[in-house]
Amino acid sequence: MKPLYQYHLSRLVKARIKLSQNLLLTLGLSLGLGLFACSSNAADEVSTNSSDIERGAYLMKIGDCVACHTAVGGRELTGGLPFETPFGAVYSTNITSDKDTGIGKYSYDEFFDAMHHGVGVNGNLYPAMPYTSYSLLSDEDTKAIYAYLMSTKPIKQANLDNDVSFPFNVRFGLKAWNLIAHDAEKFAPKKDKSEPWNRGNYLVNALGHCGECHTPRDSLFAMEQDKHFQGAVIEGLEASDITPAELNRQNWTHDDLKSLFTEGYSRKGTVFGGMYPVVYHSFSHLTDADMHAVSSYLLNTDETVAAKALTFNGHQRELPGYNLYIGYCAGCHGQNGEGRPNVAPAMAGNATLDKASPHNVVAVMLKGIKSQHYNTTTSFYAMPGYAEQLSDEQLKDLSNYLRVTWSNQPGDVDVDTIHDLKEVIFEHD
Repeated sequence: MKPLYQYHLSRLVKARIKLSQNLLLTLGLSLGLGLFACSSNAADEVSTNSSDIERGAYLMKIGDCVACHTAVGGRELTGGLPFETPFGAVYSTNITSDKDTGIGKYSYDEFFDAMHHGVGVNGNLYPAMPYTSYSLLSDEDTKAIYAYLMSTKPIKQANLDNDVSFPFNVRFGLKAWNLIAHDAEKFAPKKDKSEPWNRGNYLVNALGHCGECHTPRDSLFAMEQDKHFQGAVIEGLEASDITPAELNRQNWTHDDLKSLFTEGYSRKGTVFGGMYPVVYHSFSHLTDADMHAVSSYLLNTDETVAAKALTFNGHQRELPGYNLYIGYCAGCHGQNGEGRPNVAPAMAGNATLDKASPHNVVAVMLKGIKSQHYNTTTSFYAMPGYAEQLSDEQLKDLSNYLRVTWSNQPGDVDVDTIHDLKEVIFEHD
């Protein structure tokens, strides 16, 4: 797979998607989010120890269960959040302790099989449920999460039927997918790494399942482990390259990552898209020790990383994108790219601009960003999208202006790149 920024290979991308669909058809696979259904067996082996339940609640937050199992405006963990796939819409399910519509009748063994092997009481689960990462969980942590979920208030809310077309709604073929793409391996600490690094590895890869979005997929939609964390396009946005090499190139520090994961904002910019609910529901709840462990793993060092001064070129008034910036962007992002607190992030030193790929720069200009609220002191206004206002030529000019002015990237975006990016960005709209 070539780097994500080489967008002139859109025909190859289409061919790969077609190949994936044919392979899935042959195996009878489908891609979606089908999770737990009700079991006829009574729940057993449930710890009622308050410390186990409390620890399970913490682990459940870091595992990001709320974000996927709560519909917009819905009650927490009752499911109903739609996920659009190439094969139809699928819905997350109720995972409260309700015995009729939730998982209240799940035994621990059944819960373990679902979390580690992707096998539910009614058959195989769709691999978008990240059991390929959750299989790394320790037995102790799996039991704690089970104890917490069984202690939740039972909420009776029927699960919605998936709208997945035949033959992708046939789950039997997922057994073949598991044989090919799922190892169900347990987490093993690396002896040559520190305790914080290993803890961060566990939090990021097992509970946080970050690789599910930040790792490219092969033709069977399995993670390409040799390209771990090198980035992938998800619902029109690029889940960034978060390898230590890239994060260190951009001079992310422990404090930067802590700020980003706590408040969704740092001197390097804000989160947006799918990362907003991850920060809000999940990583913002990390303890200080676990937060440092996560940054130690991502940066591949426990040592303090010095924050270098943010350097940038300043206004390039001769570039055609200058007037577009003043007209469309400066009101919120500042005349000199300094940003406005609780309104818009700074452009100077912004990590999105400093990525090798211009994908997210263009995607944000086209589709905007929804408003974000983190706490009583940290919020950001919504940014409008300009898909109807800006021509491809203007998008090219503004992209190049932003990158040349406030990052170390070249102004080499051309109109063909804009065309190809728009095709990917709006593919599922």
